[in-house]
Amino acid sequence: MSTRTLQPRRVGTSLGKRWDRWLNGLLQRAARPESLSRVARLPLGGFFARRQARALFDLVSGFTATQTVLACVRLRVFERLLAEAQTARSLAPGLGLTEEGCQLLLDAATALGLLRRRWTGRYGPTPLALAIVGLPGVREMIEHNTLLYDDLRDPVARLQGQPGPALAAFWPYAGDGEEAPEAPAAEAYSALMASSQGMIASEVLSAYDFSKHRRVMDVGGGNGAFLAALADAVPGPRLVLCDLPAVARLAEARFRARPDAQRFAVHPVDFLKTPLPADADLITLVRVLHDQDDERAERLLTRVAKALAPGAQLLVAEPLRHTAGAQRFSDVYFSLYLRAMGWGRPRSEGEVRTLLEAAGFRKVRRLPTAVPLQTSVLLAERPA
Repeated sequence: MSTRTLQPRRVGTSLGKRWDRWLNGLLQRAARPESLSRVARLPLGGFFARRQARALFDLVSGFTATQTVLACVRLRVFERLLAEAQTARSLAPGLGLTEEGCQLLLDAATALGLLRRRWTGRYGPTPLALAIVGLPGVREMIEHNTLLYDDLRDPVARLQGQPGPALAAFWPYAGDGEEAPEAPAAEAYSALMASSQGMIASEVLSAYDFSKHRRVMDVGGGNGAFLAALADAVPGPRLVLCDLPAVARLAEARFRARPDAQRFAVHPVDFLKTPLPADADLITLVRVLHDQDDERAERLLTRVAKALAPGAQLLVAEPLRHTAGAQRFSDVYFSLYLRAMGWGRPRSEGEVRTLLEAAGFRKVRRLPTAVPLQTSVLLAERPA
């Protein structure tokens, strides 16, 4: 795995070093058991200590929350309780659980804010659970995360650059391998990407006006879920998809089944090795750039720039590191996910800007999105 990382800002003065030593000394004294105990006995200190204890327990026990959610999803607890509020006794037989086991699950889901015990004694779903039921792709991602859990049994190995066997096998295009993925593998990962594409497409379509473009080319477009959503929302532009042959065939089948099939064209290409078709006035990279290390990202953006005429534009949509309010997703979950996958990495807005400008793009600007946790959008132009 070859990536470049941003270097921390250097503090070249001795004042900065003295400040760090003083602050570390203060924290070391505060971390002593007798200091923590003394603080906990103070009125405000006790409140602070309890709050910190809860936050720490949330961190170290987080896996139990994810497994509770997984159990609810596999047993379709939320759907059952949405149809009819029930007690543990009435719900247990349908779940194949004992009443005691069912009660444990209901209590755990209630503590997580997914269920609520009503005054009738029966349990019903909360709005948080309704999001799991109603939003496309959420259930699939919860199930898919079991592969990530397996790979994160040894997080140090992932941080040392060793790919996780489960995710590396699921994403066969990642890494330096020359072989293209076979059809079953391509279908599996394309289906997963498509399941969550609706939420991403909604954010991108709300952030940018595609109607002013004549021809939009989606590079790495998978089975065509994003372009299909674009076609449904914007009647104007012609739409082109480029991806590996095994994946492109899935997109072709999707587009052929549409009444507006004539709007679409599919080019089966390896966009890291083959020149991209020209004549698009907008190219989109939707959750593609972060799958590449810096060298491959530079190669991809260079090919994109060559395929665009002067004045044409590139739209990049993906989660960005250090985005306010989204750090737990981009800086924790997604960073470790890509390490386990064995290729690529999430980047900050500044890092993506640097890559774009190195490839010759100018006028890079970030477009606001309603839910940056899901995706951010950067727009760049190939100069005349």
